[in-house]
Amino acid sequence: MSEALRLDGIAKAFNPGRPNEVTVLQGASLTLAPGEVVALVAPSGAGKSTLLHIAGLLDTADAGTVAIAGQDLTSASDRARTEARRRDVGFVYQFHHLLPEFTAAENVILPQLADGAGEGRAAERAADLLGRVGLTGRASHRPAALSGGEQQRVAFCRALANAPKLLLADEPTGNLDPATSDVVFDMLLGLVRETGLAALIATHNPELAARMDRTVTLEAGQLV
Repeated sequence: MSEALRLDGIAKAFNPGRPNEVTVLQGASLTLAPGEVVALVAPSGAGKSTLLHIAGLLDTADAGTVAIAGQDLTSASDRARTEARRRDVGFVYQFHHLLPEFTAAENVILPQLADGAGEGRAAERAADLLGRVGLTGRASHRPAALSGGEQQRVAFCRALANAPKLLLADEPTGNLDPATSDVVFDMLLGLVRETGLAALIATHNPELAARMDRTVTLEAGQLV
């Protein structure tokens, strides 16, 4: 597989054809190689989240193509997009969005069960991932009993549970204090490096961006 992600000529506008039309993306293009960690930087409202949603098949572009792991999914059916998203893409958001009624381990197990894994194998995978981020002793705790940094580490593990080829993260440490953010980002970067997947990580933090392989900036709807 030569490319984990290819975006070519992505365009997106909201309220097209109306007086309040807002053009967010205008021919944005980007390629990520397997194992590459790229920072996505832009001011708030510039379209970072929209770009990530299109890259992760959660939204569709008005024009352009999206390919993940070498497969062009631009015109794929909803079912094919859902399968590709579940199989090949992991998501991490600023807020963890963990299921509150389930333990940390169960939050990592559930996406694996949805992808057809057996319970035993899913539990082993969850234990391994949680152990890598120092949460072995917290695996049986529900989210409300975890700190913000611990919750986000669980969210990282959940995103990687199905061994995706591409990780998309939208300000993954933006809801944490600076000290916790640094620790949690170290763990995220370590997990990504260990697994060798490609990652596109949106951040406002220049120090975090500098620790990635390269930085792309969203300017006037294009990636530079």
